[in-house]
Formats: sequence, structure tokens, C-alpha cells
Amino acid sequence: MKPAATTRTMLLLWAAVAIVALVAARLLSVQDTLRQALEWMRALGPWGPVLFVAAYVLATVLLVPGSVLTLGAGAVYGVGYGCLIVSLASTLGATAAFLVGRHFARDAVARRIAGNPRIAALDQAVADEGWKIVVLTRLSPAFPFTLLNYAFGLTRVSLREYVLASWLGMMPGTVLYVYLGSLADAAGSQRQRSPMEWAFYAIGLLATLAVTIVITRLARRALAQKIGD
Repeated sequence: MKPAATTRTMLLLWAAVAIVALVAARLLSVQDTLRQALEWMRALGPWGPVLFVAAYVLATVLLVPGSVLTLGAGAVYGVGYGCLIVSLASTLGATAAFLVGRHFARDAVARRIAGNPRIAALDQAVADEGWKIVVLTRLSPAFPFTLLNYAFGLTRVSLREYVLASWLGMMPGTVLYVYLGSLADAAGSQRQRSPMEWAFYAIGLLATLAVTIVITRLARRALAQKIGD
């Protein structure tokens, strides 16, 4: 596949994932249910974010995608606080799955990833580049987040490098999904938004999406050089 075509495919993938997540939340009434749960968590005061983080970590360990939870955090907590909570939760979840894969379920994880050539190529790449590969794979949508957590447990990357690199690499996607969640909340709000407010929302979304796409594109190019297409 030509680089230009690959880039277009990647851009479409990011857009499709975001749109599908929002539409699915609407059609399946997940948004209302999740919002009620998150509102209940917020009503708990300081214990609300703690419960959210615990739920996120459990979902990650059980291989449940956290995109809906991330969107919900944006809807309830807003962009700033939502990013902080989700960033902590996703990093702890990734770390928990990493430790399970490394110490408790090595054989099961090895069997699960045996048929995935992208993930199978990680071990040697990590041995050569270390934490850089962790950052790049976190930035690339070609690698599934939940399975990747376990796969890194089988590699030679240290826990400290893995945690820091995962936190950094997941940040752009976290910001994008939390921002999308905040837009969903704004659309469903009882208060009427002014055209100027919607303009700021649109500009913010486009800027966030553009930065995420650029970073993802750079990550994919770097990965292609290090572990192959």
C-alpha cells in the first residue's frame, strides 16, 4: 500500500472509531445509563473518581475497551478533570494487565498473541529500542490497547519504562475521547449554547483531532521503520 493511501486509511480509521463510539452510545442508550452511573459516582464526592478508576482498571484487565468510559468521563467531569482521571485509570489498568501477563498468565497470553504478526514482532523491537516502542505502539491505532497491555508483559521492557511510556503514549487518544465526551454532554445539555460557544467547541475538536492524527501518523512511520509494516 502506498504511503498516501495508508495515511488516508489511518485518518478514516480515527474518524470512524470516534463516530461509531458516539453513535453507538446514543443508539444503545449507553450514554444515559453511563451518565447516571457517573453522576452517581460524582455525588459520592472524593470517592467517585476512586470508584471510576477501579472500574476502569477492572475493565482493562478483563479486555473490555475503555472508550465508552472515557467518553463518559468527558461528559461528566469535563475535559481537564476528565483527562486527569482517565489518564490515571488507563495507566493503572495497563499496568495491572502488564503484571498479570508477565507473572500470572504468560502461557495464555502467548497463545493469544501467537497469530498476530504485529504483536509478535514487539519483543525484538522492544529489546532494541525499549520504551520508545511502547510509546509508538500506544500512539498507533493499529495495535489493540487491551491485548497490547498483556503482550508487553512477555517482552523485556522494564515495568518503570512501560508505565511512563504508556502514560505518555495514551495521552493524545485520552484527550480526544474525553473532548468528544464533553461535546456529547454539551449537545444534550438543557442550557442553550450560543453560536460562539459551538464555534469554540468545533475549533477545539478540530484542533484536538488534527494533533492526534499528526502524532499518530508520525508514530506509524516510526514503527514501520523499526518493526516493519
